Amino acid sequence: MPERSWTPPFPLDLGAVLGPLRRGPGDPSFSTEGGIWFAANTPCGPGTVHITRVSDEVRARAWGDGGLWLLDGLPALLGADDPVHEFVAHHDIVAEARRRRPGLRLGSTGRVWDLLFASILEQKVTGTEAFRTWRELGRRFGEPAPGPKPLKVPPTPHKLLSLQDWEWHQCGLDGARRRTLVNAAQVAHRLEKAAEMRSRELLEKVPGIGVWTSAEVAQRSWGDPDAVSVGDYHVAKNVTWALTGTPGDDDAMMELLAPYNPQRHRAVCYLQAAGLQRPRRAPRFSPRDYRKF
Repeated sequence: MPERSWTPPFPLDLGAVLGPLRRGPGDPSFSTEGGIWFAANTPCGPGTVHITRVSDEVRARAWGDGGLWLLDGLPALLGADDPVHEFVAHHDIVAEARRRRPGLRLGSTGRVWDLLFASILEQKVTGTEAFRTWRELGRRFGEPAPGPKPLKVPPTPHKLLSLQDWEWHQCGLDGARRRTLVNAAQVAHRLEKAAEMRSRELLEKVPGIGVWTSAEVAQRSWGDPDAVSVGDYHVAKNVTWALTGTPGDDDAMMELLAPYNPQRHRAVCYLQAAGLQRPRRAPRFSPRDYRKF
């Protein structure tokens, strides 16, 4: 069982940096019990890593063929390559959020498939729907993760391409997202280059993948500080409300964020970390369960 210790030369909020890798409660590939655990597909095969904090030191253990690869990427995963020092706050509320959260950084997994898979499931549905489908697909078709923790490695492209229609249906996936996921799985080996090239445009060449999905992947895969989730149901309304007191659309958000280019996503992260959300007066959406249709 390989191990690694690393002392970050900057303030680090471990939970905030790794939290975006978790896809809802019950994520079969992620756990916060006794530290942070997650299982992933790597270029070397499946791997599991367990990360804990002891004083200023981060300690990690790994299992599986991909274990050493995960340990090698530990500093980048925890934000060592993040250019946060270049960020300039242009609103008092953003500056205050940054002051309160000095350990908030953008980590990089260096991989695309697991993140793209999860992001496609989150297209145009509620979080409840997306997380439920992620859990079902992971539990049914993910391989048992190496190591002592009963996690599942997210299903590989090859595994998803082998599924029958009734298996997709049992997991609650509608036709549009299924087609996009199949499109992505068919060219997944090429899409891994997007992390190396830091190219959202490469991801968007796949039918069904637009700017929202590519941004969600870029934020986590290579820690893109400018990848704003344009098209998200909540983000634009919350950002414009936090900065102006009035909810607005994507165009209004991007106009307000223009001074932060090329770190517009980071500004959004600070506002989200501060818990700044518009008041909600309308009823919540009722999640759909495609298994009933």
